[in-house]
Amino acid sequence: MKKIKIVFFGSKSYDRSSFERENENYGYDIKFFTGNLSLDNVSLTRGADAVCIFVNDNASREVIQELAQNGVRLIALRCAGFNNVDLAAAAEYGITVVRVPAYSPYAVAEYSLALMLSLNRKIYRAALRTRDANFSLHGLEGFDMYGKTAGIIGTGKIAKILIHILRGLGMRVLGYDIYPDYEFAQKEGMEYVSLDELYRQSDIISLHCPLNEKTQYIIDAAAIEKMKDGVMIINTGRGKLINTASLIDALKCKKVGAAGLDVYEEEAGYFYEDHSDDPLDDDTLARLLSFNNVIVSSHQAFFTREAMKNISETTMENVKNFFEGKPQNIV
Repeated sequence: MKKIKIVFFGSKSYDRSSFERENENYGYDIKFFTGNLSLDNVSLTRGADAVCIFVNDNASREVIQELAQNGVRLIALRCAGFNNVDLAAAAEYGITVVRVPAYSPYAVAEYSLALMLSLNRKIYRAALRTRDANFSLHGLEGFDMYGKTAGIIGTGKIAKILIHILRGLGMRVLGYDIYPDYEFAQKEGMEYVSLDELYRQSDIISLHCPLNEKTQYIIDAAAIEKMKDGVMIINTGRGKLINTASLIDALKCKKVGAAGLDVYEEEAGYFYEDHSDDPLDDDTLARLLSFNNVIVSSHQAFFTREAMKNISETTMENVKNFFEGKPQNIV
């Protein structure tokens, strides 16, 4: 019987080790490529049954057309988001798209909290100072999170865990979701409000909604204008949930007091790669990195041992179930 062939794109050493270990239970024919899927390298999928892609791979209509011509029947996302896949084209060309809906919501929720605490208590700045034997407290004052208001946009699995944590810290929590879970809200003691009300009342705003046409730039100049002066904004979702130019303007005039960004609008050219020997030619990203009240990390909120294990297990099971005629986790 012919082995199922899976081609991985955008793969790193940690992907390879995790999936090779998991593949001992399946015996698939796996090929790993470090480059992100695009029209330039889609020819590498000839003869493959499935492709496995991540957040910076490009599954556009043109790419999907080529995938179909090459015999690919399945796109297996090893992530929860699917905004980089043209779903209409996939349906048109008979390619099924599956994903990993929940690899470790704890990992992302905990990372969101880590960004909040690091920004609030200036931990990164303090650590850099003490390396130079500067033990001054000037400019390091934070605030008690107890009693403050957190606004959570999108209240899915990750957000629910974060809300539970923040309630444990004694914070008031407001939520916004087009599909509110009132039973959860009552249990946790949080309150669903309109988006404008969340903007108006929140000391910290954290984004946990998917990226789509309705949520793109959900944080823009108009939204920021409605927020409290000095608001903290956390984004561990997708870069285009925030209009970066508007955020920079708000940071300059101190309307936004701090920002923790694990994602960035144009991250595809930088994130997951080492560019330390290259000049930074993205002026917007360079400007963000110049603020001492901004933390930019490299889309790593998901990156725990537990999450990587869950990603590889779910992805391989998704492939198995599809080719056995009982697909699951379809987008």
